[in-house]
Amino acid sequence: MYFFLPHLLFTMLRHTLSLAVCPAHVKTSKSNLFQMFNKTEVHHRPKRGWIWNQFFVLEEHMGPDAQYVGKLHSNSDKGDGSVRYILSGEGAGTIFIIDEVTGDIHATKSLDRERKTHYVLHAQALDRNTEEALEPKSEFIIKVQDINDNAPKFPDGPFVATVPEMSEVGTSVLQVTATDADDPTYGNSARIVYSILQGQPYFSVDPKTGIIRTALANMDREAREHYTVVIQAKDMAGQVGGLSGSTTINITLTDVNDNPPKFPQKNYQLYVPESAQEGKPVGKIKANDEDLGINADIKYSIINSEGANMFSISTDRDTREGIISLKKALNYERKKTYTLHIEGVNTHMDPRFSYLGAFKDTATLKITVGDVDEAPVFSMDYYIMDVYENAPSGTEVGAVTARDPDSRNSPVRYILDSKEEGERYFRIDESSGVVRTTQPLDREDMPWHNITVMASEVDNPSLLSHVPVTVQILDVNDNPPEIATDEEVIVCESSRPGQVIQTVTAVDKDDFANGQRFSFALPSQLPVNPNFTLKDNEDSTASIIARRRRFNHLTQELYELPIVVWDGGEPSLSGTSTLTLRVCPCQRHGRIRLCQGEAFLSSAGLSTGALIAILLCIVILLAIVVLFITLRRSKKEPLIISEEDIRENVVTYDDEGGGEEDTEAFDIIALRNPAAAEELKFRRDVRPETRQHRGPAPSRRSPSVELDEVDVHEFIKQRLVEADMDTSVPPYDSLQTYAYEGQGSPTGSISPLDSPGTQSEQDYNYLDDWGPEFQKLAELYGAAESEVTT
Repeated sequence: MYFFLPHLLFTMLRHTLSLAVCPAHVKTSKSNLFQMFNKTEVHHRPKRGWIWNQFFVLEEHMGPDAQYVGKLHSNSDKGDGSVRYILSGEGAGTIFIIDEVTGDIHATKSLDRERKTHYVLHAQALDRNTEEALEPKSEFIIKVQDINDNAPKFPDGPFVATVPEMSEVGTSVLQVTATDADDPTYGNSARIVYSILQGQPYFSVDPKTGIIRTALANMDREAREHYTVVIQAKDMAGQVGGLSGSTTINITLTDVNDNPPKFPQKNYQLYVPESAQEGKPVGKIKANDEDLGINADIKYSIINSEGANMFSISTDRDTREGIISLKKALNYERKKTYTLHIEGVNTHMDPRFSYLGAFKDTATLKITVGDVDEAPVFSMDYYIMDVYENAPSGTEVGAVTARDPDSRNSPVRYILDSKEEGERYFRIDESSGVVRTTQPLDREDMPWHNITVMASEVDNPSLLSHVPVTVQILDVNDNPPEIATDEEVIVCESSRPGQVIQTVTAVDKDDFANGQRFSFALPSQLPVNPNFTLKDNEDSTASIIARRRRFNHLTQELYELPIVVWDGGEPSLSGTSTLTLRVCPCQRHGRIRLCQGEAFLSSAGLSTGALIAILLCIVILLAIVVLFITLRRSKKEPLIISEEDIRENVVTYDDEGGGEEDTEAFDIIALRNPAAAEELKFRRDVRPETRQHRGPAPSRRSPSVELDEVDVHEFIKQRLVEADMDTSVPPYDSLQTYAYEGQGSPTGSISPLDSPGTQSEQDYNYLDDWGPEFQKLAELYGAAESEVTT
């Protein structure tokens, strides 16, 4: 059995360690140890083993020698050095060392409890000779015992705090908390007490909680706003020898509305010229308030009726000034002074300070109106005048009047604004203000004129005033009426006597008062119209009535009917309008057929069936021409091309060719570009060249050249040699096609390309014998045949 012998027996007892220990260098029996701690008798001997416990070592040991921790001993150890003690675990061999013979444990370094509070180690006893374990390995703990080596600290300092001014004594401001790294469970090393070093008598601190409170009543922000408080935290419960730390708290008194607004003086004066514009600021006034923010907001008002009727006041949010503005125009000649009673009131009240009285103040403002030379003033804001059209130049239209509002009443001069077009039609007398025309006016051209008259003092032309003048042009009956004819009048061939052809109305450019009543009649100086008559409906309309039965558009298509119309003006004016009436065939119930189409057919002398036949023939001829041109173009294309031609993209290699050498010698470009290959060789799809001609040579080469004699055998033999020597063809035998029909055929060539063009001998003049109806058809067929031949 091994025993752990601590270096301080009282420490072991204080922690109530149930451990059998033996003082250093003292041997005792197991029975004595059991009787010392357990006071019991053991009737059987238990199995020997390690007895575990805790060792303690003081931190921050500064002695020259290693600090003794404790002793390991086994009852198997006879003192002859045959037992070797081994120590393993945290810090074994570096921080903690053990004497292998005696089992004494020492700490070689100074330990810091705040860095590491304990170490876990393992002890083992071995036979020095056989290295066999005499006892099982046992675990034990070495705790670092705390000493007061850390001062309290304020990790969040310095602090900033606020408290309302005028707060009651004991109002909480802020709580500060200090921390101590020492062991709070052992002694008073971490027991902190707070005290105030700076900031009295205004503030105090709770020694246990660290809560800072106000200690003085009625602290006024306007007198002092900022305070610096220093708080100390001391451990060891504040006893002598304890460590301490401090922090700073910057405390600011926040504002409350405890001060009413005050005007610096009770009476003010302000000069305002009478030319000041309405709605514009004319002055400002300000009341002082020692408070801040919304507590200093002031609302201004004018409390007397004399000033409130002429002036208004508003508050500038940035400067907190009262801005005085003009509500109505000032007139020095009418009133020269105004008195304003202005009041300034706080908008946010604090009921706690209502005992101080009303939070408002008043001041008196006297406004003096200054005399200013003003522009002339017209008697009216605008003028409306009228004049009859066609009035001679110089006719008076109306007059404007202006006067000088100043006391001296200077004379006024009138002029027209030259920027407006009205100056061309009107002029104004500079002295009297009478407006006259400069030329006759036409209401139908412009019924209204807008002009601007300006007035200025003769002594001071720079001051101008303006007034708008509207001139209305009154109507006179100077335009005769006319018949309103948007469309031509249609007369049906089947019209009967007494039938209404159409109802007509009249238009007049004059005013409605002179043009609302119209009368109609036929001209009296002309003979009676045998075809049509006119009926006045006495409602400003007239009806055209047929006088005879049946009209024929082939005999006469157009008729003219003059109509006289009178207006109801004073004096009455008349005008004559001539209507054109067109005769047309009509369907039943008077529905009109196409007059213009009928006129065309009649003039051509053809019936509808003949016209359709002509159009159909023209379409057929055009189709034939298009087909013929298409066939001629198709014959000009190359002759039949062999399937083995190189222009095909697919090349067949399933025949017996010349081998690899021929394949390598073959130019693949010929397959990729058939056009280039065709340029490198002769055309195969042409007929053999002609050797002899029986007749004279043709003047130009054409497909119609006749071949006389040709040796086809020689021709094919020559082409075979060329094909054998040509390196641009595919490396296999290919079929060469020569589109030659040969010679000696009794029928000759049947190709349409070789046939000479023959002109048609068809003559359509015989159509003239059939009558005038077929003359147009003969001309159309003859013209079409001529174009085809050409």
